[in-house]
Amino acid sequence: MRRARTGPPATANRHRGAVLALITPFGLFFSLFYLLPIGYAIYKSTLVIEREGTFGPPTEVFGGLAQYAAVFENAPFWESVVRMLAFGIVQVPVMLGLALVFALLLDSPLVRGKRFFRLAYFVPYAVPGVIAAIMWGFLYSPNLSPFTSVTQTIPFLSGELVLASIANVVTWVFVGYNMLIIYSALLAVPGELHEAAKLDGAGQVRIAWAIKVPLVRPAIILTAVFSIIGTLQLLAEPQVFRTFSAAVNSTYTPNLAIYTTASVPNTNLAAAMSVILALGTFILSFGFLKLTQRGDR
Repeated sequence: MRRARTGPPATANRHRGAVLALITPFGLFFSLFYLLPIGYAIYKSTLVIEREGTFGPPTEVFGGLAQYAAVFENAPFWESVVRMLAFGIVQVPVMLGLALVFALLLDSPLVRGKRFFRLAYFVPYAVPGVIAAIMWGFLYSPNLSPFTSVTQTIPFLSGELVLASIANVVTWVFVGYNMLIIYSALLAVPGELHEAAKLDGAGQVRIAWAIKVPLVRPAIILTAVFSIIGTLQLLAEPQVFRTFSAAVNSTYTPNLAIYTTASVPNTNLAAAMSVILALGTFILSFGFLKLTQRGDR
């Protein structure tokens, strides 16, 4: 007796054209604006400039790993990497801690006016990073700030405090963004768990620590990965602060060092720096994910 053919293969074939039509625009733009620039950067990083004589025209020739060797010998670039790692070790936990506290407050039944506070927390993220840096730069400046009694006493733009001042700007901008991610995860927590905890005599602090925080751990990990990537890519804030503080030089952050190198112009060395920075960012973020996944076992 001949068996009837099952439906899924026919259904898959029937919708294959629709699937291709839907993913083709994404694949096209993803390749054009993401994969192609990455490939071009890797290609440029393998080239070196040669001249015929002292004043001969420059020509690009294949140089192998020469640019990468130059990157590893570039002390200011690695100093900027270490500076940003130290920046992230302090700034990221503070920012995510504030985001978690704000999200828990918004999810608490004890807080009134949640719509207002949700908007108030998120508004700084709507401010472009350059505008936020300019605004805070004026507030920090001893001669321009409306709080001169404070800024003339505390040198926010000095070499000792300018990194903390930049960290404050980044925290102010991105706390609301991370808070919304965590708050969205809190909204998915079943209300029955809260009611059961209340019946057992748990207070709001106990419910938040023992129930809510463990359940939104994936969202916290996600925001941590985003923050790690953003820390090593910091550019707008230190670039603006260069106009306010002499302590911020042209190689203060890795991205600023790459931008300065490309402006020389030395695009081949800048491309090699970009590739190494991208690999380092990937290793750090992937390593953090593996570390947190190991803790779940």
